[in-house]
Amino acid sequence: MSTAPKHECPCGTTLPYADCCGRFHAGAQHLMAPTAEALMRSRYSAYTLQLDDYLLATWHPSTRPTTPFHHEPGLRWLGLQVLSHEQTDTDHAQVEFVARSKLGGRAHRLRERSRFVRDDGRWLYLDGVTG
Repeated sequence: MSTAPKHECPCGTTLPYADCCGRFHAGAQHLMAPTAEALMRSRYSAYTLQLDDYLLATWHPSTRPTTPFHHEPGLRWLGLQVLSHEQTDTDHAQVEFVARSKLGGRAHRLRERSRFVRDDGRWLYLDGVTG
């Protein structure tokens, strides 16, 4: 597992990691992102830091993977751009984003429209459509 950065948060805000996604990754605020967008940003940061326990804990049980994550050796996450955040009702939201990465000298872009659901007061990742 990677150690937490002491500089700007990987999710793309200008805040220090500890004041942004880091507060959701550890301590009493674990799993308590106030919006679906905040949860999505914290999950992106968790991917960059390989925080598998956090990723699984913030994944809705109905769609949560049962196999361990595979982190591609040499993969570097380069940035996140949130394109839209729409709360469709009190307990459902969608976030569209682009995540950029580089592997083996080749740049990659992942564009996803993710669905989130609030369950017992906590936002959880449900699923997403890429493309």
